[in-house]
Amino acid sequence: MLIVGLTGGLACGKSFIAAELGRLGCYVVEADELGHDVLKPGGEAYEATLREFGTVDRALLAQKVFGDPGELAKLNSIVHPAVHSRAQRIFAEIRAREPGAIAIYVAAILVETGAWRNFDKLIVADCSRSTQLERAIGRDASVEADVLARLERQLPSEKKLEHADFVIETNGTKENTLRQIKMVYEELRKLAL
Repeated sequence: MLIVGLTGGLACGKSFIAAELGRLGCYVVEADELGHDVLKPGGEAYEATLREFGTVDRALLAQKVFGDPGELAKLNSIVHPAVHSRAQRIFAEIRAREPGAIAIYVAAILVETGAWRNFDKLIVADCSRSTQLERAIGRDASVEADVLARLERQLPSEKKLEHADFVIETNGTKENTLRQIKMVYEELRKLAL
């Protein structure tokens, strides 16, 4: 089985790429979804997060931690291991069912955390900063200043690209992006056999 990380900056097209890889036959595991799941009642990070922060409400947690690197590190030390553990169980289940499968793990901060090293290959979704800004503002009516602030907090694209086995550039047309995804999928398919 081939386990592939998929990462990229804000509004670079990770979800679009993941959906198309899923349509082509890959198993797609979303870190964000697992993060939501582990914070639900009964989830692996629920009790510890509630004890530490007094809430598991994501909006309230964000308010508490995103301005404070120490608090963010504390939250990450609870949530990330739970997400990792759950992902490993999912990969084991996929491997048991289909040893030649391709699993795509989608996460925004694979390079920042060093987790990219845990994958057989790494795909980086990339586009220009102006495209990121336009997409981010368009998809949820964000204010330009807020989007720019989020982009400034992210690792520069060049740093992510240093670790990429495959780059899917998403500035162009949808058809061009789909063509690139298909080419990457065909390469992954060869590696998974």
